[in-house]
Amino acid sequence: MKKGLLLIAMLAITLSASAQKFGVKGGLNFSKVKVNTLGVSAFAEGKTGFYLGGLVDFKLSEKFHVQPEVLFSLEGSDNLDFTFVNIPVLAKYYVTEKLNIQAGPHFGFILDSDANTDSLKTLNLGVDVGLAYELDNGLFFDVRYNHGISNLVKDGVGTEFYERAYQLGLGYRF
Repeated sequence: MKKGLLLIAMLAITLSASAQKFGVKGGLNFSKVKVNTLGVSAFAEGKTGFYLGGLVDFKLSEKFHVQPEVLFSLEGSDNLDFTFVNIPVLAKYYVTEKLNIQAGPHFGFILDSDANTDSLKTLNLGVDVGLAYELDNGLFFDVRYNHGISNLVKDGVGTEFYERAYQLGLGYRF
């Protein structure tokens, strides 16, 4: 735990010394839940929700940035709703001056669900990949895939839930 906090503190100090921009973003989630029960996997019918939040873009070099975000997000499936606070930490590589590819982990915290919350874990770990296109005026468009890798259901329940989502977004950097 102490090593993790030390690593976070060192990363924060390093990033605070680099160029940074703040921004806001929002968009649509097209999500679904992968359900595993008794060794059988299926995807529940998808759901359209939204996300909204803020970001900090740390410029480490001309081609490489790191972008942590904090996003309030409504996700789930047709019969199962989740409200998350997602914290993606994305490495961004600029293919051109305006187009970048993004990848990194996300940490999702379940705030609410219409499922029995006593049987749910509070943390959803995942991996995000995406593309973004930035305009000179600060406006940007992005598309992203979020692949949840942690089971959202506590061990011993017998069913597993894994969150998946495509995101289509619009944002602005100040």
